[in-house]
Amino acid sequence: MVELTARDEAMARGELGGARALAMRIIVRMADATGAGRLIDIGSAHIDSCLYHGDAGLDFAERLASRGDTVVVPTTLNVSSLDLLHPQLFRGDPHLATRARRLMQAYVAMGAQPTWTCAPYQTVRPGFGDHIAWAESNAIVFANSVLGARTDRYGDFIDICAALTGRVPEAGLHLDENRRGGAVFDIRALPARLLAADILYPVLGHLVGRATGTRVPVIVGLPADVPEDGLKALGAAAASSGGVGMFHAVGRTPEAPTLEAALGGATPTLEVAVDLEMLREARNVLSTGVDEPLTAVSVGTPHFSVAEFAALVELFAARRTAVDFYVNTSRDVLARAAAIGLVEPLRLAGVEVVTDTCTYITPILRDPGGLVMTNSGKWAYYAPGNLGVTVAFGSLEDCVESAVAGRVTRDERVWS
Repeated sequence: MVELTARDEAMARGELGGARALAMRIIVRMADATGAGRLIDIGSAHIDSCLYHGDAGLDFAERLASRGDTVVVPTTLNVSSLDLLHPQLFRGDPHLATRARRLMQAYVAMGAQPTWTCAPYQTVRPGFGDHIAWAESNAIVFANSVLGARTDRYGDFIDICAALTGRVPEAGLHLDENRRGGAVFDIRALPARLLAADILYPVLGHLVGRATGTRVPVIVGLPADVPEDGLKALGAAAASSGGVGMFHAVGRTPEAPTLEAALGGATPTLEVAVDLEMLREARNVLSTGVDEPLTAVSVGTPHFSVAEFAALVELFAARRTAVDFYVNTSRDVLARAAAIGLVEPLRLAGVEVVTDTCTYITPILRDPGGLVMTNSGKWAYYAPGNLGVTVAFGSLEDCVESAVAGRVTRDERVWS
């Protein structure tokens, strides 16, 4: 039985609001299910349940919102089903759009910030050791791994309950013992050309996720100067192909100054010496076809950063895309990129910017049955099932060169 404070009990009895009472009762049941002995305070929340998956989610959100209670911690919102800045991009059922908009409005009414991004860490940064309640798989991985904040894997409904109460069970990745590495992937034998390539990170993440399951993987041999966008891509792919909620990169992430520190004294149950052939196989799995006519390119899953906008501008170099080219990003990053002149050159190149949502979860693609190229391990993993598309996977440079040529072209030298 979970130990409750007087305030917890008051919330559960409804003395602090009807929505908060329902939320607290759910949090308590979750604590019982996870075996937590007590609840702990959180400093922020990130809500995934604002993405419309059906009427159950809308009914739950509107039931909470109708009680008038608001969140008690700073709360950001994940991608939705609509791009409110560019509504003309939506190609789906108007009924779905109406329901999705109602869902978005319900979460804003509860006091959440309308950030509409899967990468809240590009806008807000919890501190090292801060307990938070973040949903959305790549946001969870990034917060735990790169920032050293502490969140368990919070999903739909639990996320808003945590935001309304400011409390979560002391369980999962909030606890030291569950953050220890359990699987080691040594990539030191990989050639230097691949270690310096951006395509390494989503492919390695895909490989790690498939092999690791829900254990905490430890990666040995990543360059110490790997950019955050590389870690973002790695974590997102690992959380898609597996159940990874955290990884350690020795010498790069804050809880892994050494392999010994990352393992926390434990003995790993899996040790993998990663070679080039393993990575080639992982890369090939991410492509379901490359020989069909190319219909579109989609990048920015997770959402594009300002640095990625700059790289894309440089790669296009005043050329134009011959196919539909979509960049998914947050409205905050879009505003910052536009302010320093990184958006207009892409518009002139024929690039379409998508905010508030992502092309693999909402109907935006003009030809949903065609071949789409991406540099995202996450997009490549989910889009065939979600959209029915065929996927060609490549680096960001491959994506641009293919878009300009109007056909899939990939630089194979990094894999030789």
